[in-house]
Amino acid sequence: MFAQLLERIRPIFRLDVSAAPANAKNDLLSGLTVALALVPEAVAFAFVAGVEPLVGLYSAFMVSIITAVVGGRPGMISGATGALAVVMVALVLEHGIEYLFATVVLMGLIQITVGVLRLGKFIRMVPHPVMLGFVNGLAIVIFLAQLKSFQVSDGAGGSQWLAGQQLYIMLALVALTMAIIHWLPKLTKAIPSALAAILLVSVLVIALGVQSRTVGDMASIAGGLPAFHIPSVPLNWETFTIITPYAVILAAIGLIESLLTMSLIDELTQTRGRGNRECVGQGSANIVTGFFGGMGGCAMVGQSMINVKSGGRGRLSGITAGFMVLMFILFASSLIEMIPIAALTGVMFMVVIGTFEWSSFRILSKIPRADAFVLVLVSGMTVATDLAIAVVCGVIVSALAFAWEHARQVRAHAYVDDTGTKVYELDGPLFFASTGRFLDHFKPDNDPERVVIDFYGSRVMDHSAIEAIDTVASRYIQAGKELKLRHLSQECRNLLNKAGDLVEVNLDKDPKYWVADDKLA
Repeated sequence: MFAQLLERIRPIFRLDVSAAPANAKNDLLSGLTVALALVPEAVAFAFVAGVEPLVGLYSAFMVSIITAVVGGRPGMISGATGALAVVMVALVLEHGIEYLFATVVLMGLIQITVGVLRLGKFIRMVPHPVMLGFVNGLAIVIFLAQLKSFQVSDGAGGSQWLAGQQLYIMLALVALTMAIIHWLPKLTKAIPSALAAILLVSVLVIALGVQSRTVGDMASIAGGLPAFHIPSVPLNWETFTIITPYAVILAAIGLIESLLTMSLIDELTQTRGRGNRECVGQGSANIVTGFFGGMGGCAMVGQSMINVKSGGRGRLSGITAGFMVLMFILFASSLIEMIPIAALTGVMFMVVIGTFEWSSFRILSKIPRADAFVLVLVSGMTVATDLAIAVVCGVIVSALAFAWEHARQVRAHAYVDDTGTKVYELDGPLFFASTGRFLDHFKPDNDPERVVIDFYGSRVMDHSAIEAIDTVASRYIQAGKELKLRHLSQECRNLLNKAGDLVEVNLDKDPKYWVADDKLA
């Protein structure tokens, strides 16, 4: 049994060394660009979670490197994210940061379990309208997050919008950054346009002495190497009950965001990532991060888009991003703290423009109304609540819409043959949502003495359908009518209780399929 388990998980952990990047230069430069964007994000999300900035920065470099090496999607960037930070804040406030570290470790164990059990494949069940809503919603969330760059402290614990010269300088620098990113690729692609924009705007601000807020105004990012640290929490049942609910929620949000981001990168690069391996990679990163004083993380849509747009395709880009964040912490904090916030805001605005599916406005009137509703619903819920709730609700609504639509497709063509037998030829799927319409087709009191129900054009999908067939059979038996059921699969015949003896067996024409039922399990 152990050998079978080992054989099952070996492909998940196998490193694809053959996937070494052919464009190492692009990966290195795009990784540097991403690292510059990771720093303020990690600091901001650390503040959201109620922890020190270095906790977020440690997470950024550890999660980025480990997922790049172990994960299943080369080119995807992971780090500390706002989606996880908003869940962590309540835990930190109530129980302290040590419980957060323990929760992150348990979160990683849950994610590895999901990968080993190969549950990552269920991301394929997410419908396309949900994906569009996810992308649009995240683009809006990223945009709204950048608006904080246009606010300053009011000195009383609150914030106020920039005004006057400060506002004009901020807008001018953001516009300049966006213009460089847009126009530079038309001149040369030797250097990622986002990196060039950050460097040029920074040099301009420093050389001209422009008064603009910098990364250093947020917090100091100087520090040392993280030390191994076992979370200082009691190892008892009470601790487990405290951290488990948070760990499950964080694991779910992290995997959903990571796997959906992976699907987005798959589409952009015309390649395919490995979902189960990505689950293991995310879990491994979070376990290590929890033991080294980090707040954990998951895939980051904005930074992943920066990486892909800058030419990053291989694992080297994620490794470079994480390594450069560490170098910033250890050696270059003073230089990074000089980068204007406006430059990074301009980069993220370009990410928003590139992430949002503008074609969704054009197709809203052309796709089914249910799909259009799901697209808008997921977008709105991603902004108003969080990603996990939005995606789950979108999948549920899509599934209900699908069931309702197919429930209306069950039809019965009735006629009386030469022998006086009334024949019902069914067409369409028979499952829980269509059983009511199926039962409405039959009126035993009005039918002749002999009746045949032909399932050749139908398919029995679940146990509700089996029960509906038994119900119809009981009605005809009680009415004293002779009923025959044609073209049912062998499993259908085995599952039928009351109507089993009424089935005509025709091995040449009877279909072969399985019914979603656990009676025979």
